[in-house]
Amino acid sequence: MLPSPSSSPAQFSAFVNSTNLLRNVDESQDKCSHPWLQLPTPPTHTKRPLCEEDASPSKRARKTVREEAESSETEEIMMERARTRFRRRTCNALRMASNELPFQRPSNVSTRSILQSFVSSYKSDFFRCESVEHGFLTPPYACSYSHSAKAGRTPHLAVSTEEGAVHIFNTIKRSEWDPEPIRTTFQPHDNGVYDVKWSASDSRLATCSADRSIRISCPNTSKLLQILTGHGSSVKRAAWHSSNDSLLCSGGRDGTICIWDLRIPQSSTSVFNIPDAHESLALKGRRSKQHMPKTITNLIFNEDMSLISSGSSDGVLRCWDLRFVSASGRSLARSKRFIPSLCTPIDPTTSHGSHRPRGILSLTAGIGPSSGLLFALGADSRIHTYMASSLSPLPISFTDPNIQVNGSFYISSAISPCGRWLASGGGKSALLFDVSTAASPYARASSGVELKAQLGEVYAVDWADGMIATCADDRTVRIWRPDVDLYQSCLEDPNEYKWKWSWAMKY
Repeated sequence: MLPSPSSSPAQFSAFVNSTNLLRNVDESQDKCSHPWLQLPTPPTHTKRPLCEEDASPSKRARKTVREEAESSETEEIMMERARTRFRRRTCNALRMASNELPFQRPSNVSTRSILQSFVSSYKSDFFRCESVEHGFLTPPYACSYSHSAKAGRTPHLAVSTEEGAVHIFNTIKRSEWDPEPIRTTFQPHDNGVYDVKWSASDSRLATCSADRSIRISCPNTSKLLQILTGHGSSVKRAAWHSSNDSLLCSGGRDGTICIWDLRIPQSSTSVFNIPDAHESLALKGRRSKQHMPKTITNLIFNEDMSLISSGSSDGVLRCWDLRFVSASGRSLARSKRFIPSLCTPIDPTTSHGSHRPRGILSLTAGIGPSSGLLFALGADSRIHTYMASSLSPLPISFTDPNIQVNGSFYISSAISPCGRWLASGGGKSALLFDVSTAASPYARASSGVELKAQLGEVYAVDWADGMIATCADDRTVRIWRPDVDLYQSCLEDPNEYKWKWSWAMKY
């Protein structure tokens, strides 16, 4: 039974808010009955003590030297942990941002010393382009290493000549007196072959000739597989799809780009054409009979079915999205002109003191550290750099006093398998450039490293893993390899080594 209100005990004085009031009660009795009533109000800068012996204000405010040192050390540790967390967040954000760039962040370490160590033997790195029927020598027009050679396997080099023949050399490193490996020679054309390209699987070779045709051959059996006709003039360039051996595109002097599908039974005719690919978009009406079409000089066939082309009249690149023109290609080609999906906004060939635009001789796509970039050798003797995603030119360009293109459209350039170096023909020698930092905002272009060993002008060049081939109009092909020890020996005793070796020239 609950007690009545009258019988409830009186309220204890302990519940009275009188902690800081002076009380006139017996100290011993109050301390024994309610000791916590005598605790003073704690100061604002310390915590309330937990034990009775720390109740004195003087003891609470006093700290030993050891306690102050421990407190200071704890604060430093906490600050260091906070700084570490901030650095980690910043680094992670920068790493995520760099992964979104279209190209890898280039290294700032220069590799020019490696380029200066390239040497070539007069005996084991020397090849001649002999005629198939008459036995005399013919000048090479183009060269191309297989994809296996670029990956470090057997270095097969295809070289096309003026008489329409193709030589496949095995440029493996050998000693001075070893015989040349057996070469493969066949003649798919009766006229000069301006370009030769390996398919993605190295099972087919495409050759472009002045006879207005593209011919597909088997490099293993030397058999002619297909003849592609459709151009109205000489065919200058061909490009395979990067992963499909059945897709091919070509460009010629008639200004037309042809797309071919070798799986179609009647593949001798193109799937569709892009006529007047590099004519002015404002050109309308009939053209006069004196009008000369603008030659297609280079083609790059991308994985996403886009096509990048360059012309002989200016430094403007154009990108064609083939996914949007294949549905009604034939009817559209006869009714109206194709419109490129991208065009270079500013012609870089007019940005270095030239009063008129110059054409593009060779176009190369970067890989590795230079991926996301395009390198175009212009008729102004400069290698211009473009962003592949927008075709916009970058401020940096590479040139050298030894590049003398003289308006020749036989000159080519090539990127190394590592993506750091670019080789270019032109003049009496080949030039090597370090392009690994071309994507940097503050990149500076250095002069080239000269590879001079041939008597005629060097036109075609191409890279394999650990070597580069140069073709000259003295009807020879030379192979260059980096060898630091041999290069130093050549510099120390040039009179002794000049009869056996050629080496890179540095200035």
